[in-house]
Amino acid sequence: MNSSDKGFNSKLIHSGGIDDPLGSAVTPIYQTSTFKFQSADHGARCFTGEEKGYIYTRLGNPTIEDLEVTMAELENGFGGIATSSGMAAVNTVYLTVLSKGDHMIGHSALYGPSRGIMEKVYPKFGIESDFINTTKLDEIKKHIKPNTKLLYLETPANPTMEISDIRAASKLAHEHGIVVCVDNTFCSPYLQQPLELGADIVLHSMTKFINGHADIVGGVIVAKEKELYNELNMIMMNMGFNMDPHQSWLARRGLKTLSVRIDRAQENAMKVAAYLENHPKVEWVLYPGLKSHPQYELGKLQMNGPGSMISFGLKGGLTSGKVVMDNVQFALLAVSLGGVETLIQHPASMTHSKLSREAREKAGISDGLVRLSVGIEDVEDIIDDLEQAMDKI
Repeated sequence: MNSSDKGFNSKLIHSGGIDDPLGSAVTPIYQTSTFKFQSADHGARCFTGEEKGYIYTRLGNPTIEDLEVTMAELENGFGGIATSSGMAAVNTVYLTVLSKGDHMIGHSALYGPSRGIMEKVYPKFGIESDFINTTKLDEIKKHIKPNTKLLYLETPANPTMEISDIRAASKLAHEHGIVVCVDNTFCSPYLQQPLELGADIVLHSMTKFINGHADIVGGVIVAKEKELYNELNMIMMNMGFNMDPHQSWLARRGLKTLSVRIDRAQENAMKVAAYLENHPKVEWVLYPGLKSHPQYELGKLQMNGPGSMISFGLKGGLTSGKVVMDNVQFALLAVSLGGVETLIQHPASMTHSKLSREAREKAGISDGLVRLSVGIEDVEDIIDDLEQAMDKI
């Protein structure tokens, strides 16, 4: 069934369109490294692209394709590319768009490894970068150079929850011939569709909301146009960044419940954020659903909901934060996000620890910042857990 004209929730269930010859209700796990050709001529036609056919799982696999087609439909793009991890997706974009002598602009509070590898590894290949506050268009404009080829946004940013204006930033970038990529991990296509707002590429760590069950690592890229998709796919295949069929099957299964999971987690997060904002031991809270968020109105304009990620700081800074993180009994003290369980972590010493203190402070990642990924449990239990932990400060 062609589900491209159906609603979002129908696409979650019915997109993919891979027909199993035995009539399986779900796409089976094609756990194979290679595929048998009908004849020598058939094999030759598959290799030249004259005929659609599967050759080798690194180059394509029905189970993986089911996920890729679904993600492309959800993001309204030309094609999807599933990768072995979120960082494989990030590096596929970097290697496709950037060459020796090129320059990239990224948000200063980008996911730690996405920024870290660009600053520490890519300079060896003659690639420059600037990490700035992309919520300010003037800052983007000021840092554009003749050799700038990529504007890499993450919105909301990890972990500062800053929101960049995708539409305005994309318009500015395109005036200078710059490709725009948006890391949409915090929102998923359910809450935000960057390609519709002007971006050229959208990517996700599928480890997070897409899969939603904290049991796989994976990434995905969706390109708006065919030419860019082909370039990205070539890099992915030749670098060996492909996803595994079983990994893909699990992600596709998790994806079917994306909207109901996010609806529940988001409902919980609104209540948790309000609780934190009114707690006498909490100094500040950053959550797109609160009117106190600096880009609250922009968030309402380009997002379909505030999501379930919260950052907050306690009076007493890191010392108080450690007390809370060491004493939660219900939430898990763990990195990652977007699963059904509530997670709490400390970015400065964990996910963003590879950045220098100066870089973290400039990006707004203070030592006292605590990040909370709100799950789908009973919200009273989440709040009770935070309350008993903060009682120990």
